This record gives sequence, structure tokens and C-alpha cells, in this order.
Amino acid sequence: MTASHWTESEWRAKLAPFHQAVEELKIKFKGIKQEYDEMGIHSPIEFVMGRVKPVRSIIQKAARKNIPVEDSIDRMKDIAGIRIMCQFVDDIYAVVQLIKQRNDLNILGEKDYVREQKESGYRSYHFVIEYPIQTVSGPKNILVEIQIRTLSMNFWATIEHSLNYKYGGEIPTPIQKRLQRSAEAAFLLDEEMSKIKDEIQEAQKVFAKRSEKNK
Repeated sequence: MTASHWTESEWRAKLAPFHQAVEELKIKFKGIKQEYDEMGIHSPIEFVMGRVKPVRSIIQKAARKNIPVEDSIDRMKDIAGIRIMCQFVDDIYAVVQLIKQRNDLNILGEKDYVREQKESGYRSYHFVIEYPIQTVSGPKNILVEIQIRTLSMNFWATIEHSLNYKYGGEIPTPIQKRLQRSAEAAFLLDEEMSKIKDEIQEAQKVFAKRSEKNK
């Protein structure tokens, strides 16, 4: 039976290892943030999200990339995705170093779209990793894409993704130009916030202490 004719339960079984990898990585990265928080140190990780690409999206991407659907599970690099949000641009590179120091995953590739943004204005730091999991049938290596970005970068990327979906990847030129200008504005915001990083972090510590006392 070809992948296009896999039943819902067969797809669930195929994607189960990807869900497992995403959940394990979410726990690990959230654990890093918790460790920083418990030490009273600024965490470069603000929060963590994860997802497994829906079946429909897998089939559509396989068609666009001329990949047989039955091969997509092994060949697609972004079926499993982790997104790590940061407050400041410097935090992105702190997270990059944290990932590079880990011995529980294997980095297959990385792209710095923060310093070398895409033509559209998109900014983010990407890793493709191989993450080992244990299944009932034995060990399995899962490809996972990790995206690291600031909150403003994520806001912009979310809007661009919605517009790409609406226009089928052909966003009208006037809107593209506005997106490019808004991407620069978002990055300018990140730069300005970085200049008062110490003041922001001190204010957050004071706020956190007051909130704890009022509980």
C-alpha cells in the first residue's frame, strides 16, 4: 500500500516517533529554562513550542518537492519541529551554543538567517538535528528542525506564513514590500531592546519578586 493510501491509524503509527521526539525535546529545553530560573539567572530561552507536521501538509510538501510520499517520512527534515523563543538577539546565539554543547543529539546542518536574512525579510536560526529515541521496536533516529528566534521575529514569521498560505506562495508585490519594511522594523525593535537589556532584566527581576510576594 502506498503512503497516499495509508489509513489514519497507519499515519499515526508512522508519525508516533516524531511526536515522541518533539515531546522529549520540549521537556529538555523547558528544563534548561527552569534551571536558569531557579538559579535566578536570565534564561536565554523564553519559551518552547513543538509540533509534528500534519499529514495533509506532508503530502502537499512531498508533491512540491517531487518526493514520493512513502519516502517523505525518511527524507523530510521538518516533519518534527521545535521552536525556541528568545527575548533578545544575543539570547539566540546563547541557545545556539547550548545546542552545540549537547551530546544527546547530532547536528546535521545549520543556517543563520538572523545575520543573513532571507530576501523576504525572514530571520531565524535553524538547525537540522538527528535525535535518537527508544521505541518498542528498538532505537530510531528522528530528523528534527529547530528554529530559534526572538518574539518579534516570530510575530513577523507567523504573519508571513499566513499570507503565503492565503496567496499560495505568491504574495502580491506591494504586500511583499510592506513585509520587508516591517521585518526591518521588527529587527530594529530587537536592536533597541538589546541596548537596554540590563535595565529590562532588572525590571523583570523586581516584577517577579513582587509577584512572588503577592501569591
